[in-house]
Amino acid sequence: MEGQPLDLDEVRERLVHDGVPADDTARIDEIRLLEQLKCAAEARQARIASAFDASQRRRAADQGVPADRQGRGVAHQVAFARRVSPNRGMRLLGLAKVLPEMPHLAAAFAEGRVTEWRVTQLLKETACLTLEHRQEVDQRLCADADELERTGDRQLLGRARALAAELDAKAAAEARAKAENNRRVTLRPAPDTMTYLTGLLPVKDGVAALASLRAAAQQKVSAGEMTSISQAMADVLVERVTGRAPGSGVPVTIDLVMTDNALLDGSDDTAYLDENGPIPADLARAIVAGNVDAGLRTWIRRLYTAPSSGELVSMDSRQRLFPALLAKMITLRDQYCRNPWCNSRIKHTDHVRPHHEDGATSAENGQGLCESCNHAKQAPGWSAEVFDAHSHTVATTTPTGHTYLSQAPPLVRVAPDNLRYVERRHTSPIKLELDLYYEPA
Repeated sequence: MEGQPLDLDEVRERLVHDGVPADDTARIDEIRLLEQLKCAAEARQARIASAFDASQRRRAADQGVPADRQGRGVAHQVAFARRVSPNRGMRLLGLAKVLPEMPHLAAAFAEGRVTEWRVTQLLKETACLTLEHRQEVDQRLCADADELERTGDRQLLGRARALAAELDAKAAAEARAKAENNRRVTLRPAPDTMTYLTGLLPVKDGVAALASLRAAAQQKVSAGEMTSISQAMADVLVERVTGRAPGSGVPVTIDLVMTDNALLDGSDDTAYLDENGPIPADLARAIVAGNVDAGLRTWIRRLYTAPSSGELVSMDSRQRLFPALLAKMITLRDQYCRNPWCNSRIKHTDHVRPHHEDGATSAENGQGLCESCNHAKQAPGWSAEVFDAHSHTVATTTPTGHTYLSQAPPLVRVAPDNLRYVERRHTSPIKLELDLYYEPA
């Protein structure tokens, strides 16, 4: 039943300003109570999100929006409100809509006895089941709230997986086959300029790959080549994937945004590496030098910025579609999807002000978006405008009237002398491919 919103301002103020308890027993008690409060708050967020989704869909239907588009942008609004990526917003909204089908789990969540992560995993493990079977899993695993609360995650999820296979083996097999079709490899930044290379694989392939890497690594350790199994496994992985030893050059195109001093004169300016993000200048130089030392031709696509402001010098077009070089310029400027809290790769070069509303095909009116965010922006009631051209700050307003700002990451500056210096160095073993070259303003 819908009611009045809670007045949470006083609670928030006390959490911010009240001192911690005086003794250790009270401190542990409060830590536990705060954990319960977090879980209960997330459960309430789920109930509110479900009601919001239903309301937005009714409004879209009243406006004549086709049924397959009525929920467009709802998950993004939930994500904005929760300060998470749209992809996570979709998962949270999905949780909110399915959770009532498992009433015991929902009750435990509302009481703050299970975490949002655990709820999400249980719903995933039962997603292939019919409503009747899902509720049977709920009865057998979640009816005893005390047992549910004290059971470990791995044990609980293992039970749910076994029950799903027991209740509907065919559905479980079909879900497994569908999951195998979604196998993929992803890359994301890690601390200290490292990266996580992750493979989502069928279990048999993942186990076999790990065993093979471990066996090869053990041989290196036994031969005295290395002392750490973990490091040896990482090196074997690189060798097998690239065909080259770790640290050696790989003939790839490197999209770098960096000053000429950082590339050629040894300065400490920060560089930006596409697919990863900001990296120290010495690492950028090492990537380039490694290829040069290996005798490999290296292409470095460069973006130049105006020395007075640090902005990319603007470029525009009369076409509706962004030309390739302009689109590349925008992609390297924005780095990731420009919607707040979305770290997805850029798939679309979007007009901030739509082209049919006389929005220019230009760097200033362009932004890089992922496919999902671009589709959400096209839903009724959404609008966007360039709030500050200097920093390329875009203001996105949702149908509820909430406005969110996103700003392009800061770019490096290039002094005029450095521009001439690079021109003198174009005969070096490094081929500087100046796809986007601008004279300084």
